[in-house]
Amino acid sequence: MSPRELLTGSFHAAVDAARADAVLPTFLADLPEPTGGRLIVIGAGKAAAAMAACVEARLPAARVERLSGLVITRHGHGLPTRRVEVVEAGHPLPDAAGLAAARRLVELVAGAAPGDHLLALLSGGGSSLLGLPAPGLELADLRATTAALLASGAPIAEINGVRKHLSANLGGRLAALCRAPVTVLAISDVVGDDPATLASGPFAPDPGSYADALAVLARWRVTVPRAAREHLARGAAGTLPETPKPGADCFRRIDTHIVANARTALLGAADWWRRHGVQPILLGDSVTGEAREVAQAHAALAREARCHGGLGRPPLVLLSGGETSVRVRGAGRGGRDSEYLLGLALALDGLDDVHALAADTDGIDGSEDNAGALLAPDSLARARAAGRDARADLDANDAHGFFAALGDLLVTGPTRTNVNDYRAILVA
Repeated sequence: MSPRELLTGSFHAAVDAARADAVLPTFLADLPEPTGGRLIVIGAGKAAAAMAACVEARLPAARVERLSGLVITRHGHGLPTRRVEVVEAGHPLPDAAGLAAARRLVELVAGAAPGDHLLALLSGGGSSLLGLPAPGLELADLRATTAALLASGAPIAEINGVRKHLSANLGGRLAALCRAPVTVLAISDVVGDDPATLASGPFAPDPGSYADALAVLARWRVTVPRAAREHLARGAAGTLPETPKPGADCFRRIDTHIVANARTALLGAADWWRRHGVQPILLGDSVTGEAREVAQAHAALAREARCHGGLGRPPLVLLSGGETSVRVRGAGRGGRDSEYLLGLALALDGLDDVHALAADTDGIDGSEDNAGALLAPDSLARARAAGRDARADLDANDAHGFFAALGDLLVTGPTRTNVNDYRAILVA
């Protein structure tokens, strides 16, 4: 296989390891029976439709015929289901379709009786897809605040800390509404797999506060609509109820399981590389930081492996997961994975026998139509021949334009799972 085929094949192996039908069945086998009531399925995230379809396919037929529910997923990520309704909505910015579906989902949760059982299917993207403004706020306030936070370079935990305090259903508020026992099955796209951060923790206690949310805006110099800032200020002054905190009684009914995460994908990819005669070296499943800076550190490791053999004897591959960030400075297009790869290209400067792939396991890098991109030793030379300036493209945050000009975008379409970044540097 060529390096390009090896890298692309490993990405698909990583994704397959974290798909709903690969990870949910074990947990569904232990799903409690409702005590004489209904099984209500709700969910949100890029994997929500696939998770709902797996529930319908893997539960006994008699249980499936008694279940009902609603899940919200990103536009283009839906799947056909029989008993659980799937609604497609906006991501990364919430839209009217998501707003209407979120209201209905809240009604389902609030209407569950103590004898019912609620099965919550959560995955990355749920914060946007569940977007339901707090009283006094509008959808436009959530959209503008989310856009500003995403462009700031703030880590996702801090972004979600703000969103929880502008929403009516995040930060443990669904747990507070629900009288039935709840099983949460989550495919995690957050570093550390904290249920309070994943999908902004609708069924998890929130340790943060309105004051913390205001501090995030100040720290990252984020400008938000006046209504949003005033809402946070009223909360910080104690005139609005806080999100439910650790130790609240409502969380005694919640049983949460992380069914897949970045490590799930990396281990699946590592097995694939071994089967193809390449030694995998795991750099970690919780890599964070500015994408271009992480790329420089990884380039140093690749250079060490290629030039000095300090990490082992080639062929080997450096694997990493997690979630980098991008502080948007220019007007270009691209997501964190393609930006990482462009930074890696500059740091490697055409080093022989080093190829790489960086992609988001959900199939969408940022807001573009590609999962990520591929890098070869001759990428910079081909770019110069095509009239592209790699440094200028990086400064403009235009990694999409750079790799599109080379025909090296990785386009997979929606994968219907999401365990965040997958990065592989092959030293041949």
